[in-house]
Amino acid sequence: MSHDVAVLGVGMHPWGKWGRNFVSYGVHAARQALADSDVSWEDVDLVVGGETVRNGYGGYVAGATFAQALGWNGARVATSYAACATGAQALDTARARILAGLSEVALVVGADTTPKGFLAPNAGERWDDPDWLRFRLLGMTNPGYFALYARRRMDLYGATPEDFAAVKVKNARHGLENPNARYRKEVSTEDVLNSAVVSDPLHLLDICATSDGAAAVVLTSMDYARRHGIASPVRVRAISTVTPTFPNTVIDMPLLSTDPANAVPPEQTFKESIGAAAYEEAGIEPGDVSLAEVYDLSTALELDWVEDLALCKRGEAEHLLRAGDTTIGGRIPVNPSGGLACFGEAVPAQALAQVCEVTWQLRGQAAGRQVEDAKVGITANQGLFGHGSSVILST
Repeated sequence: MSHDVAVLGVGMHPWGKWGRNFVSYGVHAARQALADSDVSWEDVDLVVGGETVRNGYGGYVAGATFAQALGWNGARVATSYAACATGAQALDTARARILAGLSEVALVVGADTTPKGFLAPNAGERWDDPDWLRFRLLGMTNPGYFALYARRRMDLYGATPEDFAAVKVKNARHGLENPNARYRKEVSTEDVLNSAVVSDPLHLLDICATSDGAAAVVLTSMDYARRHGIASPVRVRAISTVTPTFPNTVIDMPLLSTDPANAVPPEQTFKESIGAAAYEEAGIEPGDVSLAEVYDLSTALELDWVEDLALCKRGEAEHLLRAGDTTIGGRIPVNPSGGLACFGEAVPAQALAQVCEVTWQLRGQAAGRQVEDAKVGITANQGLFGHGSSVILST
């Protein structure tokens, strides 16, 4: 059985700090996606919303919230939450109903309004919540984990702060021509290294911001696309939402210890298994990939993801970076959108934003940042508490 569904439309609300309700961003992105798809809102039979937990009741029932804001049309609704993997799981919910024959046209929307500064758990005492516990017991915000991963790369593979800075320089250059990016300014290695140290060895410009923003995707069955005269749409080939396998011997935020000391490590780490499952489902190899949109919460994490997705061997990501292979025009461009370095985090939207970017790239519509002859794109996100997320799209 084919797992393919068609991407007929994509849309975004630009990232930034706009000070408005998340619903307004989501409606903007949804209307763009509907216009892009040339699908009438009345034809949408399923709305899946990416939940935002910081925005009260409307955020917790995001599917219905967006459906109401667009105008009740009788569509089925669903709401997904998986931290930073929310958008991919929402997309998978829509795809599953389409493949089951229960839906033909789905609108998937993710939007967020973020607080200033670090993302933190909701208020209140929750002693069984590991995210709350790490703040209460360790005082550890996300950059603390990012720094642990960065230090690990330095110790194992000889990465340097200059390498991390080079990732930011690359992504900032990519984002210059992206109209949806929040930060559209070139930076130098010196700019990064001279910015404030947030958590050694990472500087302020090594770490992504928190942002407001939204993204939306119109998914349909392949039959629906053909009936509407679209013979060769961009296709979703795979969506991986795998969970870890014990023992998880590499620290996986926010879980500091998860396994017995005498257990045998699995063949793949959790993050490696995310991409491997997507490749297996799509029936393609890493060498088939034209571009990747990955989860660059920090510059060092982008290097990890290049290896986790098997785009190079373990410990070789710095060599690709230094050779220019991960920039537009190189062998495997990574984050041609500019990545989270240029966007910042809008949690329910970011996995969908990656799908939007890959779609534009595969259509040849990424003006100013186009990857030449793009045929296959892969995305990667990781949510807290074992939410894996990778999407593969192709022409």
